[in-house]
Amino acid sequence: MTSTRTAALAAIPLALALTLTACSSGGDGEEAAASDGPVELTVSIDEGLEADALAAIDDRITQFEDENPDITVTTQEYTWTGTTFAAQLAGGTLPDVFVVPFTDGRGLIERGQIADVSDLVAELPWADGLNQNVAEAGQDADGNQWAVPIAAYGQGLHYNRTLFTQAGLDPDDPPTTWAEVRADAKAIADATGQAGYAQMTQANTGGWILTTQVYALGGRVESIADDGTATATVDTDQMKDALAYLHDLRWEDNSMGANFLYDWSSINQDFAAGKIGMYVSGGGNYGNLFTQNAMNPDDYGVTVIPLEGEDAGVLGGGTLAAVSATASAAEQAAAVKWIDFYYMQKLTDQDAAVLDAQTTADSGQPVGAPQLPIFDQATYDEQQSWIADYVNVPLDQMTPYTDAIFDQPLLAEPGVATQEVYAALDPVVQTVLTQEDADIDQLVADAQASVESILARQ
Repeated sequence: MTSTRTAALAAIPLALALTLTACSSGGDGEEAAASDGPVELTVSIDEGLEADALAAIDDRITQFEDENPDITVTTQEYTWTGTTFAAQLAGGTLPDVFVVPFTDGRGLIERGQIADVSDLVAELPWADGLNQNVAEAGQDADGNQWAVPIAAYGQGLHYNRTLFTQAGLDPDDPPTTWAEVRADAKAIADATGQAGYAQMTQANTGGWILTTQVYALGGRVESIADDGTATATVDTDQMKDALAYLHDLRWEDNSMGANFLYDWSSINQDFAAGKIGMYVSGGGNYGNLFTQNAMNPDDYGVTVIPLEGEDAGVLGGGTLAAVSATASAAEQAAAVKWIDFYYMQKLTDQDAAVLDAQTTADSGQPVGAPQLPIFDQATYDEQQSWIADYVNVPLDQMTPYTDAIFDQPLLAEPGVATQEVYAALDPVVQTVLTQEDADIDQLVADAQASVESILARQ
């Protein structure tokens, strides 16, 4: 089912080499503020939302339009993927307001491929309160906020409590080491016939999760000097150990099922359907699993990923809300109002937080799923207290994550050519999971050379 407000996204094949340039500058904020007349704004929503989730969004749009009678909002289904975003950007098929990962922010800004709305953002009451480490993902070199951080995450280990129980495991005592993950995965596979552990491998997600595992063992895939120059550090013991671990789960234990071409959407689908015991992804995945994949809340559990070795840390990232470079001054002003209303006020204003939580809960959608704060811990804790009466997610099933994630060292994703580096690592993971005799040393050496070439072009 689709929202009555939803506009279909046309699939138009276009050359990836096309480049957009910004049609405006930060000075457009004054022009926008002075403009009169109605504005039509298209905003992104996740693809495949359940009817109740769409209804909740429609309710929020109605509230926004009541406050801003000169703005009409239409939704457009959109999910960022590394393999399709460039074509959407070049082809002009993106909505006026869309979201991208932290890793894309600086490049889009440097190339002028999103609107500079920094003057408009600077006028908002929360603009100076953003966690600086988070805010930088959407800033230019001078600290101007072109894109707004709306969510942050630290990777987590998601697990199916029902499969744990069926395998004779305690769902309240999830694994805390990689050896325990392996043992539990085999127990689940042997007892249930489902994949005890699964791994993303394509559309850049293979490199994303492999990098997560390398970080968790104390390694890195890039080293960045003070002058911003990046050096590839792929050929390391930690990389080889991470791949050998996956090889053993797949070929020695037969605990990874039969699908070795998962991306983010498909692994969420199979996990929600009870086909996967454990997988690694962003710690805030519960909303997607529930609203887009109809997961039974009783099945869900999440814990922190094991950190082992010196300098180990958890990969963290997040999401930016950006405005199309083709948006007019009036559309930019409307877009920033929408970003403030829909994403940010609920984090900083008690009345807005309660209204959002009540509207969401009344539509049967999840309220209170854990995520990392984009302001500070005190602001996050206060916001959680405002919405406590509306929280409807199984928080007690998430405590292995929420009790420990703030104590884990948070490491940023590779800072240069992030998605290209991830793409170069995808086939490495695929090969290890599909070829029993894969030469890990050679695969890693080849990946090192590929990443060196990528970084040399930057």
